[in-house]
Amino acid sequence: METQARDRKRIRVILAILGLDQHETGALSVAATLRDAGMEVVYLGRFASPESVAAAAFEESADVVGISCHSWEYLHYLDDLLRGLVREDERIPLMIGGSIISPSEKARLLEKGVSAVFGAGAANDEIVIAVRRLAAGSLN
Repeated sequence: METQARDRKRIRVILAILGLDQHETGALSVAATLRDAGMEVVYLGRFASPESVAAAAFEESADVVGISCHSWEYLHYLDDLLRGLVREDERIPLMIGGSIISPSEKARLLEKGVSAVFGAGAANDEIVIAVRRLAAGSLN
């Protein structure tokens, strides 16, 4: 993935909302922030499944996948998504952001293999920097 990120002009990010969570304001805001920072964003929208997110990530040669969560439902899908983002020797980094993530939940997500976690009020610059680092292979 690191080579792909360097070979392309722009970092490519897949953003989605898993399951029945319908709160997309945060995802739309992050999409706009990343686009303003010069990245290409493919927004899959609401009601995504782990399988559809993983398939899109590989089909679109994504550098990073981001999941917006504002209900606890994403936890039900997390392990399937993390497994789906690994193929042969390639792993697409996963970042999660949302209003419901507590410090203890953040630690648990990082232990599971999530590459970056953002709670409510995360600064736009913090998100952009993390995506750039993930795309370059310097986080996880």
